Amino acid sequence: MSEIYTPPPAARPISDPRQTALIIYILMLVPIVIPITHIVGLVMAYVSRDTAPDWLKTHYTYQIRTFWIGLLYFCAAVVSCVILVGILLVPAVIVWYIVRCALGLSRLMREEAYPTPESWTV
Repeated sequence: MSEIYTPPPAARPISDPRQTALIIYILMLVPIVIPITHIVGLVMAYVSRDTAPDWLKTHYTYQIRTFWIGLLYFCAAVVSCVILVGILLVPAVIVWYIVRCALGLSRLMREEAYPTPESWTV
């Protein structure tokens, strides 16, 4: 008599509360090469912020503020290109944006709340 094959129980996916915040940081960094993905990240941060644990809420707030402050700085830098100062400011804003995302990522990987999510600087 042959035995009936029963597949092993399906492995449950590992649920990590950091996963969405990690994806948002990645989406925020991709526009340096491929535009528009940071807007998807912004929407995800707004949607995820309300239901997240307190330590993750600081990251979502930080991501949202990084987007809006970065947009403000970038627009100011582009406008100041008329007086040639913006030629130096545009790369500085891009570096500021990358550093800010990298700092957020490093704290996220250590499962730490971001200490100053409402800061205008790094």
